[in-house]
Amino acid sequence: MSPMLETVLFVFSLVALGYFSGLSGYLKADVGDALSRFTVGVALPVLLFRTMVTADFKGAAPWALWTTYFVAVIVAWTAGHLVTTRIFGRDSQAGVVGGVATAFSNLLLLGIPFMLGVFGQQGVDILSLIISVHLPTMLAGSIILFEVFGGQKNGHVHPLRIAHDFLRRLYTNSLIVGILAGLAWRFLGLPMPGLLGRLVDALAGIAGPLALFAMGLGLRKFGITGNAKPAIALSALKLMLMPAVALAMAWLLGLPPLPAQVAVAAAALPSGVNSYLIAVQFGTGQALASNQMTIATACAVVTTAFWLTIAHMVFG
Repeated sequence: MSPMLETVLFVFSLVALGYFSGLSGYLKADVGDALSRFTVGVALPVLLFRTMVTADFKGAAPWALWTTYFVAVIVAWTAGHLVTTRIFGRDSQAGVVGGVATAFSNLLLLGIPFMLGVFGQQGVDILSLIISVHLPTMLAGSIILFEVFGGQKNGHVHPLRIAHDFLRRLYTNSLIVGILAGLAWRFLGLPMPGLLGRLVDALAGIAGPLALFAMGLGLRKFGITGNAKPAIALSALKLMLMPAVALAMAWLLGLPPLPAQVAVAAAALPSGVNSYLIAVQFGTGQALASNQMTIATACAVVTTAFWLTIAHMVFG
């Protein structure tokens, strides 16, 4: 077995272990919720803080990297919206859910431990460049589209409400706080005291495995409850179209090999829980979002290995 394939199987085995722990009744759903809150609220922000403080971003070509990834996001989001509304006849708000489900990769719970396992700390450093703008950009896009399509029903759109909602969510997001704190620490050139360094390393060290296990346990409560055909269609777009666009853009822009492979791998990751949370906020498409997330995660065991192989062949 190749090291790359073994890493892919290892990562998704931790997800599967969490899932079957919930399926068997060994662990309850509220345990998964608690683990997810700890992971997202404490462990991952600390890992991002450490990454921002210690990472070597030289040679990562951030503008080309961001262009590569977000062109893929735009194409996938548009395709998901059109498939949801034009092919399956859902309304525009459900189309937003479909677009988010097709374009919002699980870069945190799955992406960080995945990149660490496949590419090492350099891969996490490059992924952090994407994460630093991914969260604000996707959050802003979701809020704007929610207001636009919600405003169509009410006859008006409130730009100030959009700005207020965006800023409130941005600066109360623990992951954004971790990134900004790490950048501030780096900018000030502060030394890392020994005790603080040990605490940071301890929490950052458990973030990856805990995130994967918590993700699997969380998937148990979503399951597949209907809307299978549109969920399968959106999963295919997420797992095949989005990484294909990222690969083409990375090649056209001449990204260095490692950033190119990280961008393709990030685009190939399945959707996270964000699309479901947005669906809950909209009050539409909850089953579509949960089904798509479950189906895409299951299929990603095969498709991520496929895209990693293709990216390695193209970029070396």
